[in-house]
Amino acid sequence: MSNIHRAFENGKAFIAFITCGDPDTATTINAVKSAVQNGADLVELGIPFSDPTAEGVTIQGANIRALRGGITTDKVFGMVRELRQSVKIPLVFMTYANVVFSYGAEKFIAACRELDIDGLIIPDLPFEEKEEFLPYCHKYGVDLISMIAPTSENRIAEISRGAEGFIYVVSSLGVTGTRTRITTDLNAIIQAIRKNSSVPCAIGFGISTPEQAAEMSRIADGVIVGSAIVKFLEKYGTEAPEHIGEYVRSMKEAMKQ
Repeated sequence: MSNIHRAFENGKAFIAFITCGDPDTATTINAVKSAVQNGADLVELGIPFSDPTAEGVTIQGANIRALRGGITTDKVFGMVRELRQSVKIPLVFMTYANVVFSYGAEKFIAACRELDIDGLIIPDLPFEEKEEFLPYCHKYGVDLISMIAPTSENRIAEISRGAEGFIYVVSSLGVTGTRTRITTDLNAIIQAIRKNSSVPCAIGFGISTPEQAAEMSRIADGVIVGSAIVKFLEKYGTEAPEHIGEYVRSMKEAMKQ
């Protein structure tokens, strides 16, 4: 078992997503530290990929900027090694199957363990093909985090029974990005999950306002926010960490109500 459970031990978890290397690794480090200092319970670190199919325009743009800036998987690993000197909360990588395959699956997941990365999210990995990575994840003690979407339907029970770390509940159809309204029947999805698993559930995709965070935290064990945070990096660049900290604090406060 990884340390991911710690993120859910003190009330509802706020999970921040940050694309590594946008605009540079020093800013990523400062952004993560600022998020943690202001209440983030877990951080997802996105390893950039040239074809991030689950992402909307905001995070696609972050991937492009980071790759143009010369980010590589090894540079991300070096950044995490530095980050881990001061950041002790659970960290997970979010990236695409080809990134892991091209690096070498066992080599990649062994590096996760060496860096104290607690989990791995691979949005384009079909549930039926998770055995490509699961044995290595178990060998090195890294949770392979399952995603459940509105289209999962009859597979919710099966996915939930095999889940570890936390379950990433996708709030809406489509790609990542902020949304003014979330209309999916998330209560029904989470009830189905809870019948089959005791693993915590966190809702992501489309959450950007304190009101949405409060609403989603009443349904689930945690809230995941990505695009709204990445927009600060797009707008403010190296000055973004301070704005990210203020934003995370406002979201975390809303979740306590």
